[in-house]
This record gives sequence, C-alpha cells and structure tokens, in this order.
Amino acid sequence: MTEANVFLFLLHIAGAAALLIWSVRLVRTGVERAFSIELRLWLRRSADNRILAACTGLVVAVMLQSSTAVAILVSNFASGGTIALSLGLAILLGADVGSALVAQFLLVRFEFIIPVLLLAGTGLFLQGRNKRSRQTGRILIGLGLIFVSLDMIRVTTAPLVDSEAAIRVMQYLGQDRLTSFLIGAAFAWMVHSSVAAVLLFVTLVLQGLLPTNAAVAMVLGANLGGALIAYYLTLNAPLEARRMIVSNLVLRGGGAMLVLLLIALFAPPLDLLGGTGARQVINLHLAFNLGLALLILPVTGLVAGLAEKLMQPTPVAAAALGTLTALDPAALATPERALSCAAREILRMGEMVEAMLRSTIRLYATWDDDAASAITGSQTAVRKMHFNIKLYLAGLNRGELTEQSRRKSMELATLAAHLEAAGEFLEGNMMGLARRLDTDGLAFSTTGWREICDLHDRVLANVQLALNIMMTQNPDDARELVAEKDHIRAIEQKLQRNHLDRLREGLKESIETTNIHQETLRALKQINASFSMVAYPILSETGDLLSSRLTEARRQSG
Repeated sequence: MTEANVFLFLLHIAGAAALLIWSVRLVRTGVERAFSIELRLWLRRSADNRILAACTGLVVAVMLQSSTAVAILVSNFASGGTIALSLGLAILLGADVGSALVAQFLLVRFEFIIPVLLLAGTGLFLQGRNKRSRQTGRILIGLGLIFVSLDMIRVTTAPLVDSEAAIRVMQYLGQDRLTSFLIGAAFAWMVHSSVAAVLLFVTLVLQGLLPTNAAVAMVLGANLGGALIAYYLTLNAPLEARRMIVSNLVLRGGGAMLVLLLIALFAPPLDLLGGTGARQVINLHLAFNLGLALLILPVTGLVAGLAEKLMQPTPVAAAALGTLTALDPAALATPERALSCAAREILRMGEMVEAMLRSTIRLYATWDDDAASAITGSQTAVRKMHFNIKLYLAGLNRGELTEQSRRKSMELATLAAHLEAAGEFLEGNMMGLARRLDTDGLAFSTTGWREICDLHDRVLANVQLALNIMMTQNPDDARELVAEKDHIRAIEQKLQRNHLDRLREGLKESIETTNIHQETLRALKQINASFSMVAYPILSETGDLLSSRLTEARRQSG
C-alpha cells in the first residue's frame, strides 16, 4: 500500500468514525430536545423500587442511546436530594443494560432501512410544524446516518483483510488483551460514547479484520471508558451525585477488568454466546451488563451505604478568587466591552440562583442548617452583585451611548433585578416554608410532594434553558422558554386545583400543609417567570414578541 493509499484509507476511516460519533450524538440530542422534561419526570417518578428504577433506566438509555446521558440526568436528581443513592444506582445499572441493547439494535441490517429513515427524517425535520416533530425527524436522520457510517466502515476496511501488515497488528492485539482493553477504554473515552466504540469494534470483527479475542477485550474496555465519561462530567457535582457515579464506575469498570482477568486465566469457550465472532462479542457486551445488573440490584442498599462511608464530606475552604467580578471599570470607556462584562456578571448571578434552586428543595425533605446558611449566603452575594451591576450600568449610562447600547443596558438592568427577585423567592419564601415544615413536624401528602417535585424539576429545566439562552442568544430556545412560561402557569393552576380537591376529601396531610403547599407552588411559578425574562429582549428583536402580543390583543378584543 503506497503512502497516498495509506493516507486515503486513514482519511476514509476517520471520516466514517466521525460520522458514527456525530450520528449517535444527533439521535441523543434529538431525544433530549423533544422529550427531556418527560424523561426527567419519568426517571424521578420511577424511584419507588429498584426493579422499576432499573427498567426505567434501561428504556431511557435506549431512547437516548447513551447511559452517560442518563447518569447526568440522575446525578441532578441526587444533587437535589429527590432520589436516593441506592435507587439512583439501580437506574444507572439499568441504563448500562439499555446502552448494550442499543448496540444490538443498531447492528441489525435491512436493505431498505437507510433510505426510509433518511426520507422520513428529512420530511419531518423540514415540514414539521412543532419542535417535537422536527426533533423526531432529527432522531430518524441520526439513526439513518449511523447505518450509513457503519457501511462506510465496512467498505473502507474491506481491503485490509488482504493486508499482511494489518493482519499482523490485529493478531498482536488478539494476543495482548491488556493493550486491547486499554485501547477500548481510551477510544470510548475520546469519543464520549461507549455505543459508538462498541459498534466500531464489532464492525471490524464482521469484516474479519479484528480477532474476536481483541474485540472482547476492547468491548470490556469500552465499558470502563463509558463509566469514566460520567465520572469526568460530574467531578464538580455535589457529593451525593458523585457517590452514585463513582459507585457505578467501580462496579462497571471493576467488573469489566475482573471479567477480562477471568477470560485470560480460564479461556472459557464463547460458542454459547453466538455462532460468529461478531455475535459473540456483541452478546458478551450485553451479557456482562445484564449480569452485573442482576448481581448488584439486590444489594444496591449495601453498595450505597459503603459509598456513603467511604466518601465523606470534607470541609472546603473559601475560594481565594471568590470576590472577583466581571465588572471591569476600565471597560466603561468602551460600551460594548462594558455591556459584555455586565452580561457575564448577570450570568454568574443566574448560576448562583440555579444552585440555590437545586439546594432548596432538599430542605423540604430534610432540614439542614448548613445548607440553609449556604443558601442565605448565596442570596447575600446575589444582592451584592445586583447592587454592583446597577452602579456599573449607571456609570456606563453617564457616558455617550448609542440608542442600541442604552437599550441593552436597560435590558441587562431589568434582567438582573428579575434574577435577584428569583433569589428572594428562594431564600425569603421557599426556605422559610421548608423551615416551617421542619419546625411544626409536618409532611406533605405523597401526591402533594410528588407534584411539588415535578414542578420544581420543570422549573429547574427552564432555568437551565434560560442560562443557555443568555450565552447563545438563540431565538428558537427563547421561543421555547416563553412557551414554557405559559405552560408552567397552567400547571401551577392545575396543581392548585388538585390541592383543593384533596382538601375537600379531608386528607389530613393536605389540611396541615395547605398554606405551605400553595405558597411553594406560587414561588416556583414566580421563579420560572423571573428567568423567562431572559427571552423577551431576543424575541423583541426578532418580532416574535410583537406578533404574539398583537395576536393576544386581537383574541381578547374578538
């Protein structure tokens, strides 16, 4: 093979692998954008027993084509104290099985599947009248491109079957299981997808290029690499979330290493797993994750207890740079820079309020003086930031500004005020309501508590969307946020009616907590409304806000 041919081969295989990685991500992001809120609610509501939790994790991982995405979602629940460590771990074990099933599904080939998926997906994406239908089109396009990328890998690697150099390299990997294991772990880590890694390895086995022994080690390594992805992405998460992720890493990664060792020592026959090398490899991947889930599910409570003992909270010293601010006085001479500085500081405000929102709901379940003090300290910092932003923008407005810069300055000042108001609802209202629950020894009804957690989760998702909009200024996301404001208002009214129905039924817990319940729902609605203000300046520029107001005015006058 000449140097030109080698370069062309590497280019083709890299392009095919890149398309595979991107296609898997395309499917995952499509599902997240279309069904994220439903998936979040489904995952949290499943945390009633371990079997249901594991099954839910499996189904959601199949939909998202990623156990890592499920791990990130569940870690958010653990951070907010709305899911127990043992049940969160059960969800992750089920998600690992779901991720293995995805690889099984994507290796099934039908001649008609690619054009059908691409035609249907493109039609839905271009002609869909709402976000969900367009994102469904995105999912179908992603699935079609996964099959296209696998075909590209098959075509590109076909000539290597007759290459002596390639055969020697692959034979070496078949003999050196440890190197193959590490390659599998590293590749899954690099592409941030164990599904894509497993599909690539099995496809190479199908081509007769990669020995079964090497592929087995690589697939086991991909399990370690897949678990490492979630660990890396949650390094700065609260301790409750990290306990769950680390437990899954130890179980999945450690289990993969143990199975590799057993295979090396006893060389068990793999014929029971399938008649071909590729089928043996892909079935071993599923058998490993399914076996791990069945083995650990009965003892997730013990694993959780061990994790809590080994991972104890440690005092954290105050950050030396905690008092730094983005409000650079030197930038006041350049209005554009100064406005950017103010926007960055407001984003910091929003992130602090988001952290308060995550923490406050935990106080309703279990009062914690330290957590309450941290929330109070955060709101004090938010008030100070708001005050400094007002002074900074006032100093900017004393100079000569264009009409556009002056309008932007007013928008930022208004947004800062709304974010401080959201913090006040959290620290002044919700935290006080949580304290009353603890002081009076009260508890919500089971249904009432589930409704509050559901609404809190929706509001948290909208807060995260608002923070993303502050960075991207995306009009589509802004439209979604405003639509969610109306949706949250309707949900809050429905939940208030549900609560009144329980009062009429004479439910003791509802009667005792009626004021706390209703005020909590109102506070969450107001927090959502405060963050939705991020979208209005963007929609005002695109004309969406004006048209929506005119439409509403005409509807009312009619």
